Amino acid sequence: MARRVKVGDWVEVRPEPEILRTLDENGQLDGMPFMPEMLPFCGLRFQVLKRAHKTCDGIARQSRRLERAVHLNIRCSGEAHGGCQAGCLLFWKEDWLRRVESGALTAPIAPEAVPAQSQPAFGRKELFAATLRRQGESFRYVCQVTQIRPASTLLPWWDLRQYFEDVLSGNVGMWSMICGCASGVCIAASRAVTGFERPVRWIFDRFHSLWNGHPFPYRMGKIPRGQRTPVSTLGLQCGEMVRVRSLPEIEQTLDTAGKNRGLYFDPEMVPYANGKFRVLKRVNRIINEKTGRMLEFKTPGILLDSVACQGRYSTCRMFCPKNSYAIWHEAWLDREHSNEDPPE
Repeated sequence: MARRVKVGDWVEVRPEPEILRTLDENGQLDGMPFMPEMLPFCGLRFQVLKRAHKTCDGIARQSRRLERAVHLNIRCSGEAHGGCQAGCLLFWKEDWLRRVESGALTAPIAPEAVPAQSQPAFGRKELFAATLRRQGESFRYVCQVTQIRPASTLLPWWDLRQYFEDVLSGNVGMWSMICGCASGVCIAASRAVTGFERPVRWIFDRFHSLWNGHPFPYRMGKIPRGQRTPVSTLGLQCGEMVRVRSLPEIEQTLDTAGKNRGLYFDPEMVPYANGKFRVLKRVNRIINEKTGRMLEFKTPGILLDSVACQGRYSTCRMFCPKNSYAIWHEAWLDREHSNEDPPE
């Protein structure tokens, strides 16, 4: 792809043999794994959802720069990774795609002709084997999320080129960029000067509607750290409608670190307060991106349809295009008995 792809461009996932030839002995290209969950999409056409020129590192809370990668509207099923239920948006290297003019499939896709002697030994069997790596006496999972660091380089928040690329690629609209930067300046100011957080928060909460924003995103509770936080068991199931509780109600369930039973109420969840959404699924297990080990939830979390991180309030992931699903405790939700559909 000579020209950089932009949001809305049509691309076609290359045939499996072509993609396998791009991979090294670890099943990766530039440190980014091509995972078995991506195989069913070979030969299909999609529109580019976001240009993945950057992403976030949840371990060190940093932004990371990626080269020649995009997001399509395809999420990982976790089937080859122990049934992980995080539903991460997959990364696609541009080498695994070809640009096309439309979504209509007009002819069968044939792999490029390659001399037999250049055919790699890496195949499906090796691709599945690459999802696990021995670590001492145990194994850890290897996926795109656990490999973010090897596949990227550090991207400081003050590198302004990333924000220009956010806009030029179509990832972020100009008004959203202006509002996000204004929010970021306010939040940074509240942290930079001792005692300045309260007045900044007051101003933020009173005037956020002027730029179609949301209340101050960093919410802390009053329950001392170490004490038990409230538990709510609604037994929510896929397809049910729920209402996200108000911010004051949610704050009543949080400790002074902003957590409820170890799960952080993330600033990126604030825009969804008081909204009505459909339950996507219950979450019992996800892969720890730092250790690669499977985490089992003592209390199941909830994923809501179309409710994902927008990267608006954290300098470590400002306008990150990864759109990770937010995980909700049932204590932050109420069952919605109305039959009305959620807003578009």
